[in-house]
Amino acid sequence: MRAAITILALVVAGWAIWVLEGARTGIEITSFPDGPTPITRYSDGSEGPVVVVAHGFAGSQQMMQGYSLLLAQAGYTVFAFDFEGHGRHVLPMSGDVNALDGTTRLLVEQTRSVIQTVRRGDAPVALLGHSMATDILVRTAAETPGIGPIVLLSAFSLAIDDTHPENLLLITGAWEPGLREFALEAAQMVDPSAEYGERVTAGNVTRMALLAPAAEHVSILHSRAGRAAALDWINDFHGTEADVPVPQTGWALLGLLAAITALAYPFAALLRKHPAAGGEPMRARTFAAVTLVPMIAAPLLAAPIETGFLPVLVADYLALHLLIYGVLQIGLMWRLGPRLPGPSVWAVIALAVYGIAVFGLALDRYGANFWPVGQRLWIIAALALGAIPFMLGDAWAAQGAPVWQRVLARLAFLASLGIAVALNFEGLFFLLMIAPVIVLFWLTFGLMGRVVSQRAGAASAGIALGLVLAWALGVSFPLFQA
Repeated sequence: MRAAITILALVVAGWAIWVLEGARTGIEITSFPDGPTPITRYSDGSEGPVVVVAHGFAGSQQMMQGYSLLLAQAGYTVFAFDFEGHGRHVLPMSGDVNALDGTTRLLVEQTRSVIQTVRRGDAPVALLGHSMATDILVRTAAETPGIGPIVLLSAFSLAIDDTHPENLLLITGAWEPGLREFALEAAQMVDPSAEYGERVTAGNVTRMALLAPAAEHVSILHSRAGRAAALDWINDFHGTEADVPVPQTGWALLGLLAAITALAYPFAALLRKHPAAGGEPMRARTFAAVTLVPMIAAPLLAAPIETGFLPVLVADYLALHLLIYGVLQIGLMWRLGPRLPGPSVWAVIALAVYGIAVFGLALDRYGANFWPVGQRLWIIAALALGAIPFMLGDAWAAQGAPVWQRVLARLAFLASLGIAVALNFEGLFFLLMIAPVIVLFWLTFGLMGRVVSQRAGAASAGIALGLVLAWALGVSFPLFQA
């Protein structure tokens, strides 16, 4: 069984790397700064028209590679950058996030600076952006002369009207109902009878709303239909017919990460077997206590405590919530649960390195930033104070537990975050964005931790996964300084 898993995972990983590296073939990728803003240039050497690419909230320039690389393969010179507070930008976001003259204004000025740095004389510059960046790009274009075609992914911007932008393609995932309607409304500002996929024109204004099939807010970044449409739209503006194949980078990225996750199984077999590893399932009464008590008590205990000590949106509260939840769960397991074998230092190191260096570096190269810069290192250290107790308690409760108990235990934590948001919706709204990240963490790193737990004990897996969780949150959360 182990041999079959290893062979299959290696085959999938090989195919995925072949596809992902193939998308980069022939492209020169270089990085340079515009002041504190990190910019990456993608070019096939033909020095074609300039396209500026911008990511969404909690994203990074690596997340936009599906579009950046395709456009570069078609001969365009693409420049992708990290917004303040994101990716490898060393400065945090600032200003009032609820005011147009606050954070939005600062990001517009940053984008204008990037455009001025990379543009070539009076030649038109194309813009492409996702989610949060769509509003920034629309407002930037209104203030910046010489802007050409604009492609917006999962767009929402109140700055769009019937005359601006003049050349606009809106691509929305078919599984994004609210944004899907907004895209069609933007096209119907030009022609009330506009339908999805129909190009409409009125005077100098040309628009289209397009649905990317089987795509939502994240997968749209690798939608083959979306990327092909973006290329066609920019080609049409420049009167070119550059046509390149659109690779399956989305499936390849998922395949690579799934293969790395699966390879944790034979990897764990190399660890020394702990005689007490595996554990026994909890009794129903114990399970109820170690899930329901932290679920309810953690948000109630954390609510009156003043946070704001980390320059990251809601991360300081999350660290506190994780700490309280973990301590409560560990305390209950200590009194009521089965015995916990002590950790193996080598197993902790091995799993932490595998999660951060192997999985993390693959993600950083092909999918999203996973490398900390500047003050993110001490932010990771601060998050670890809560993440390690939380993951230790989670691993302890999960050892020997049947699937239904493990699922309910994780749902209890998500419900705990929901209670926290309900108690302080305005201050903790961004916690809602963390739920999908936590789910993905359990589906990947959680599976790695489980096979290590069965081999080296739950304590080893819990401590290692606490370090990995702190790292993952520390590199992905937007920095913000009021």
